[in-house]
Amino acid sequence: MEYIITTVVVIVVALILFAILASIVRIVPQSRAYVIEWLGAFRTVWGVGVHFKVPIVERVAKNVSLKEQVVDFPPQPVITKDNVTMQIDTVIYFQITDPKLYTYGVENPMSAIENLTATTLRNIIGDLELDQSLTSRDHINSQMRAILDEATDSWGIKVNRVELKNIMPPRDIQESMEKQMRAERERREAILQAEGQKQSQILVAEGEKQSAILRADAAKQAAILQAEGAKQAKILEAEAEAEAIMKVQQATADAIKLINEAAPGDGVIKIKALEAFTAAANGKATKIIIPSEIQGLAGLAAGAKTIFDTEDPKATITKTVPKQ
Repeated sequence: MEYIITTVVVIVVALILFAILASIVRIVPQSRAYVIEWLGAFRTVWGVGVHFKVPIVERVAKNVSLKEQVVDFPPQPVITKDNVTMQIDTVIYFQITDPKLYTYGVENPMSAIENLTATTLRNIIGDLELDQSLTSRDHINSQMRAILDEATDSWGIKVNRVELKNIMPPRDIQESMEKQMRAERERREAILQAEGQKQSQILVAEGEKQSAILRADAAKQAAILQAEGAKQAKILEAEAEAEAIMKVQQATADAIKLINEAAPGDGVIKIKALEAFTAAANGKATKIIIPSEIQGLAGLAAGAKTIFDTEDPKATITKTVPKQ
């Protein structure tokens, strides 16, 4: 029985010591900060690591996140310089840089930032007309960030960025803007179509021009080739005629050479002369003059008769008498 009582006492004491130790030891994680108070007054800020808290007299007043935070505020009604009411919602990116000021600087930091954002937005938009507010988002964002960052500096907050999420003008203005945008798109489409047709016509004309140039060049080349062919044909024809003449001359020269080498007699020469006279007559001569040197040839009468029988009956033979 005493053993059981002793065991229970040890367990209770251990639990008490663990509870006391748990209340004393504090571990601060990364990107966090603890604001510590001593008997209700600010004492210090604990950073990352292990810390020991004095029981009863010390307490963690606030657990602060040091990460960048994003807050999306609901749409706020604003009035432009030309009296157009719009709904604009904003997104704020901020970071706590001083946990002490964040804890003691303002009672409700998020509500304070929201209200400050709404009033700043109304002041900026109030100086702009509708068209300017729709086309000057970057300018509005930079102005709001500068104003909010300066105002929240005393709260230990740094505003990194401000973005206008949506700008919603009245319904009738939205319809008018949509019509204007539709007309602008149609105008641009018409311009693009006209430009496309213009480019197409230019390309067609350029193609026809190039085709005409190519056809003319082809005709020119064909004419050149035809003239060159005719020229070559004439040259070849002239060369052929010259070669034929040369061959005839060569044959004649060869014949004369052979005759000279054979030393023909007077009778042979006279016969050849008679053949030459016969060829000269060619059946068309009406009068043939025969030298006296070949008048005595045998068969002259028969040859002459043959000529007269086959050719013109009016042809006559004239004899020449050698001078004494």
